[in-house]
Amino acid sequence: MAAPGGGAEGPAAPAADPAEGPAAGPAANGALWAEVRALLPGAEEGLTLALSGEVEDCVLPLLRRARGLLYGAAGRPGEAAAAALRRLGDVLRDYSWEKLNTGPWREVSKAWRQVYTYGCLFGALAEVAAGRPLASAVRLCDMGLLMGASVLDNVLARLVRVLQAHLPRGKRRAAAEGSAKPEDALPHLHCPSLEHFRDNYLIPQKPVVLEGIIDHWPCMKKWSVDYFCQVAGCRTVPVELGTRYTDEEWSQKLMTVGDFINQYIVNENSVGYLAQHQLFDQIPELKEDISIPDYCCLGEGEEDDITINAWFGPEGTISPLHQDPQQNFLAQVFGRKYIRLYSPQDSENLYPHESQILHNTSQVDVEDPDLVKFPNFRKAAFQSCILMPGQVLFIPVKYWHYVRSLDISFSVSFWWS
Repeated sequence: MAAPGGGAEGPAAPAADPAEGPAAGPAANGALWAEVRALLPGAEEGLTLALSGEVEDCVLPLLRRARGLLYGAAGRPGEAAAAALRRLGDVLRDYSWEKLNTGPWREVSKAWRQVYTYGCLFGALAEVAAGRPLASAVRLCDMGLLMGASVLDNVLARLVRVLQAHLPRGKRRAAAEGSAKPEDALPHLHCPSLEHFRDNYLIPQKPVVLEGIIDHWPCMKKWSVDYFCQVAGCRTVPVELGTRYTDEEWSQKLMTVGDFINQYIVNENSVGYLAQHQLFDQIPELKEDISIPDYCCLGEGEEDDITINAWFGPEGTISPLHQDPQQNFLAQVFGRKYIRLYSPQDSENLYPHESQILHNTSQVDVEDPDLVKFPNFRKAAFQSCILMPGQVLFIPVKYWHYVRSLDISFSVSFWWS
């Protein structure tokens, strides 16, 4: 299947759940609709329905009918119009979902992803117009952000911020804290100058643990399991299921942050990992709590070229020994991680998978190696550390690294050239 996190994930709008809280009253809903409506063009012709390519002839009439329902009423669409708009959103998502799940994801037409986004937009607007619980509208926005492509100046990102402001904050939960002290062979530096870092670590491509460079980030005082329940519990994200992505039983599933925390952080029924996800593009409120490390300015690309990923999971999540094609700063916000690093010069001793899809990943279980099958692995020298909250590990490009979480953990990675 093409779409990441796809599978049995259906495109239809979820039914109202009493646990989501009551629907807003007429006055509150009217005020919310005014906020939502202000995000859209003032006139119907302003919502151009522009697509970045060709789609089947039946799609544009559906889009125009949905637009007409949205703009047909002087105020908020009535009950019948909202129901019709909801059905059209379902049809658009259902039709484009098939296109999103045919062939490799990179070959999926951007136009079909935009159609899916419009389906999510019209569906979410129908939920608001009908006064239904907002969690379903938020989920539709997230599905569009995850699977679709931007339309109307990324209207779904702006819409979900408005909707989330009207949702009650999630219940408070306590975050676990680790107390063990690390032992490591990697050098540690406290706030080195740009020149010192460049000359001694970036140019010679040597890993190092940096301290004191993220102490000012608001997330260092704000973020916890509790906080994520409150600010993002209703948001839908892709979750990896299984200890490591090389396992046969490994899979992915779309679920809300709240469900992820309940099932995999609080109860720890099995291993789930919110890994390598661009959460900060999806929820800009969280991006305000971090900053791009100053050392990234030593790279060749622009700031917009830096990829920022979130890594949130319970104790025991593992990223198998692998290498990445860019420089990496791994910043630890809470919890601890055990990390091993191997030089690219030892690549032959690390037995990379032969398949193209896993060519950047070692076949060796680092902490329990089969030295009969992989005899040269014992020749590979490594450095290790326990990355503590507030520390940032510089992982040079193509440096092999293995990561295991020792606690409930949240990390932020910055991939840069």
